[in-house]
Amino acid sequence: MKKFLALLLAAMMLFGCVAMAEEATAGLTKNVVILFTSDAHAGIDQGWGYAGVAAIRDSLAVNNHVVLVDNGDAIQGETIGTLTNGAAIVEVMNAVGYDVAVPGNHEFDYGMSNFLTLAGEVAQYPYVSANFTYQDAPVFNPYVIKEFDGVKIAFVGVTTPKTITSSTPTYFQNENGEYVYGFCQDDSGAKFYAAIQTAVDSARAEGAQYVIICGHLGTEETCQPYTSIDVIYNVSGIDAVLDGHAHETMPENRVVGKDGKEVVRVACGTKLANVGALTITPDGKISAELFTWNNSVAPTVLFGLQGPVVEIVAEKIAALDEIRQTVVAFTEHTLYIKDPETDVRIIRNAETNLGDLCADAYRAMSGADIAFVNGGGVRAQIPAGNITLDQIYSVHPFGNIMCMVEVNGQQILDALEWGARNTPGENGGFLHVSGLTYEIHTYIPSSAQADENGMFAGVTGEYRVKNVMVGGEPLDVNKTYTLASHNYMLKSAGDGYSMFAGAKLIIDETLIDNQVLITYITVNLGGVVGDEYANPYGQGRIVAVPEAPAQ
Repeated sequence: MKKFLALLLAAMMLFGCVAMAEEATAGLTKNVVILFTSDAHAGIDQGWGYAGVAAIRDSLAVNNHVVLVDNGDAIQGETIGTLTNGAAIVEVMNAVGYDVAVPGNHEFDYGMSNFLTLAGEVAQYPYVSANFTYQDAPVFNPYVIKEFDGVKIAFVGVTTPKTITSSTPTYFQNENGEYVYGFCQDDSGAKFYAAIQTAVDSARAEGAQYVIICGHLGTEETCQPYTSIDVIYNVSGIDAVLDGHAHETMPENRVVGKDGKEVVRVACGTKLANVGALTITPDGKISAELFTWNNSVAPTVLFGLQGPVVEIVAEKIAALDEIRQTVVAFTEHTLYIKDPETDVRIIRNAETNLGDLCADAYRAMSGADIAFVNGGGVRAQIPAGNITLDQIYSVHPFGNIMCMVEVNGQQILDALEWGARNTPGENGGFLHVSGLTYEIHTYIPSSAQADENGMFAGVTGEYRVKNVMVGGEPLDVNKTYTLASHNYMLKSAGDGYSMFAGAKLIIDETLIDNQVLITYITVNLGGVVGDEYANPYGQGRIVAVPEAPAQ
């Protein structure tokens, strides 16, 4: 352990072997190290934990200027976030001493007023975003400038416009259903790039010698034209991008930007498994690296940690420990969101036994003909054995509430097509189903269309979803069916499911999502998830057809 600590501290002190040539900056007397976290998802004691983040920062601060940034999705994803509406996480981040944060899409999951209260009244650090607006006016400052030895460094916040559909769309609307909050989204990305360019130019005009994009953006194809790479290609004057949202682990890559200069990009994954770091040296060189957690030793042991961060993390965890560990049921089989053979997440592009279980819970609790559950709403798998309340909350951390509507078969078909548009690629809106089976003919290009806000706008070509069966009978596009899911999808058009807008509500917001799952397992299944859910890949409700049938 001593050797590991010595190597770690040496890396922290020396840092930055690979460099990008810049104009020499005579003002800096020592390195500036920008530490960042992203997509921690309320994992306050996972990976490095926030106590470990503070220890890394303090170790580096001995010989360097240090700035600590969070790139979003910090407050949601674990029981502690759900039960405190994110407040406990912000309080921990205050104790750590963050300098700046960017709102990710999941910062809004407990409602707009809740997040704005956290940002304005609880957080002791500023939130920044160049493209988050209310009635086209910025909600937060687009950037902050930090000055070291007379050298100004700007931190420009950028939030993915996909937030509107990957959080709850109604949170961004007024009482009339009109969008009043936005993220400078349009079909081409031009409005989005212009907002960022304005912020970058303004920061440069204030004397910023370096401009760092703190982006909750990612590089996923489904996030185009709003990825971090899109930003680098379309915005000039950027030196580096600290990237989040995709849970990508990227120590460093260099992308030639709009103005012909290399831009350093770094991404640190999720759950504090890594802490990202960008170093600017006195001679103007920029490099990036990750501090990757060695999971054999707890950070508190490694650093011999004491102090306020350790204490507040322990306090927050202890307050929830008893309820988190309450056993509520038992499963004879591991319930999967990942492929057991490859450990790759498949809940967003293929059927799994946990997806089946969650969909069955909605149908059983509502009595509906059909139930849908979006893959992006099923967040954690459950190992065989006792099921705790903490595990249930981790599966469904969003607090969505069960609803049931009347819809016609065409709306069902459109929803399935919309959910399958990226298959075999991922889509948070991929639909797990109960009471229904369907095929996805992946050799047929998707022609599902989205409007400028990412909402379903129709299908212009052949449907790739075929052979839809409801209760063993072919789907009738003219027939009325009852459909159960949650308010996020059925009332708020979450994940872009606008085809359900105005549908007749039969059940309006009854059980919360995790209570739907607990009740189904404990009451309907007698407290035991058995052999019906033994197959990790589900019961054959969703079949991918990769090639056209032979003629």
